[in-house]
Amino acid sequence: MVSQKIKKNFSKTSSRSENLYIGLLLKIFRFLKRRTNASFNKIVLQRLFKSRNNQSPVSVSKLVKYSYFNKTKILVVIGKVLNDERIQEIPQLTVCALKFSNIVRDRIEGAGGKILTFDQVALNFPTGKNLILVRGPRKKVNNKKKIEKKN
Repeated sequence: MVSQKIKKNFSKTSSRSENLYIGLLLKIFRFLKRRTNASFNKIVLQRLFKSRNNQSPVSVSKLVKYSYFNKTKILVVIGKVLNDERIQEIPQLTVCALKFSNIVRDRIEGAGGKILTFDQVALNFPTGKNLILVRGPRKKVNNKKKIEKKN
């Protein structure tokens, strides 16, 4: 029986990924979390710890929706950005993400937008000012787990 006075910490403190770029990002955002009191760095670090299955992808249509009211802000996605063929025209976007599909990269740059990497964002915006964190739907991840249980 566990005493009620002792609280267990269940948050992840490292990533299993062997990707060198993600390891570099973890070092950068750990440093920024420690040095700045911005909650942005804490949230980015938590999302970088997540496995690839829990980093749900975001479509371009969601980025367009968020950029409609925030034209000057930069959209940050910790995961993949995928194409949405239903959107004909993309406005000028500034996006930072771990991965982009080739079509999305061409469409954003063709519309006059910019694609940033996380190290560029960490250098230029260490406190997370003028950045919007965008996350994909969580329901799809949970449905995948339910399907695996049935089989």
